[in-house]
Amino acid sequence: MDEAAFPILLVDLLRREAPEDLGGLKRWWNLVRKAAGFLVRNGPVTQQDRWEEDAGFSPFTLAVEISGLLAAAELADLVGEKAIAAMLRETADNWNDNVERWTYATGSELARQLGVEGYYVRIAPPETDYAASPVDGFVPIKNRPLGTNLDAAAHIVSPDSLALVRFGLRAPDDPRIRNTVKVIDALLRVKLPQGPCWYRYNGDGYGEHADGAAFDGTGIGRGWPLLVGERAHFELAAGRVPEAARLLRAMEAMASDSGLLSEQIWDCPAIPGRELLPGRPSGSAMPLVWAHAEYLKLRRSLEDGRVWDLPAASADRYLTRKVASSLTLWRFNHRCRILQPGTTLRVEVRAAASVRWSDDNWKTVHDTMTRDTGFGYHIASLSAGRRADGSRIEFTFNWIDAERWEGENFVVEVAQTG
Repeated sequence: MDEAAFPILLVDLLRREAPEDLGGLKRWWNLVRKAAGFLVRNGPVTQQDRWEEDAGFSPFTLAVEISGLLAAAELADLVGEKAIAAMLRETADNWNDNVERWTYATGSELARQLGVEGYYVRIAPPETDYAASPVDGFVPIKNRPLGTNLDAAAHIVSPDSLALVRFGLRAPDDPRIRNTVKVIDALLRVKLPQGPCWYRYNGDGYGEHADGAAFDGTGIGRGWPLLVGERAHFELAAGRVPEAARLLRAMEAMASDSGLLSEQIWDCPAIPGRELLPGRPSGSAMPLVWAHAEYLKLRRSLEDGRVWDLPAASADRYLTRKVASSLTLWRFNHRCRILQPGTTLRVEVRAAASVRWSDDNWKTVHDTMTRDTGFGYHIASLSAGRRADGSRIEFTFNWIDAERWEGENFVVEVAQTG
């Protein structure tokens, strides 16, 4: 999902930084429209996180998806697609409001051990939307031996959550971000001669074995220079320019003698016979173009004194104006169970339907037709009236083209506010 959103952000960045090279916006709108449509139809859950391992609610992917939708909305406005722009912002706002519900764990044993109220998890399984919190789900770790390859979502953290700052959804001094940084550094930071480096997540098994033997489906996760660059961008966003510059120098020192950045570096005592030295490239992929791109962006960001690729639309909307969602969204691949206070329930489906629903245990029945968004799905809002805490909305679908009823009722309960 993030790979569908990144091209939108690239077009937006070119529009803001080098419009003369971009050409007319209408030339790119078809690409952006298709990518944004894919996101709203299939998100917010990703079928594969950026490490190509797990499906679920990923803070990194959510950050890229939401900022991508807002960037697409800006472009939609510029080409005269006002209705599409409004719909994209509505979806982005709803997903942004739910980031913590999906991925922020509180009250766990790990939180108690480290003295924090909570933290963002690496990824929460898709079922999280049916559960009370990320604590209630489990994540497969595919690079660990059988029997040790399943762990509670709340046990696993990652620097991935810093993308919420990088892409303008959360401020660097947000208490939830500060808590998460404390957990990340306690579990994932390794001190090396060149400077600090970070692991992808605790319990990672992707890397050489303890004796330096190559990864063979299992192993021990090693530090990633890429994550040093990402942490430097976080420090820059927080106004700590000298620390960001120090991390840039550490990243440079982790390169090979020919200046190439590897996927991972060796983080243990030297094994000369395998050419493994502390803080130097391991036997992983090299060069990792992803890491080199991060390095180049960091050089530009330090030159500018700001995070160069920070999406302007998301930073303005969520950090400056603090826009909140007025909707709770329900769809078949994302069946919310709770109607958030003060929001309207909106159902989103792939085909035209009449939604039959009731908010008083079927004493009163309403039929609401969906409308076509032009993005491959249809929507209907089930009243904006105020409902008492603990009440419920029940609904089902009469599919117009198929001329049949869904044959199942769905329930969304109004959240308790007391």
